[in-house]
Amino acid sequence: MPIIVNLDVMMAKRKMSSQELAEKVGITTANLSILKTGKAKAVRFSTLERICEELDCQPGDILEYRRE
Repeated sequence: MPIIVNLDVMMAKRKMSSQELAEKVGITTANLSILKTGKAKAVRFSTLERICEELDCQPGDILEYRRE
């Protein structure tokens, strides 16, 4: 898949655990894990917005497009 999810990289830079981010964003740790591993089929803009707020980043810091 040409969309790469760099959520784990941003979380490491901010020293934030999956459980902590999930609680702050208001999603389950299971759903956050699905997003982190790139297995998610979609992500709501409202969820992406809350993740960016908590990690103090831009959507482009989390999502990346690479040609195959």
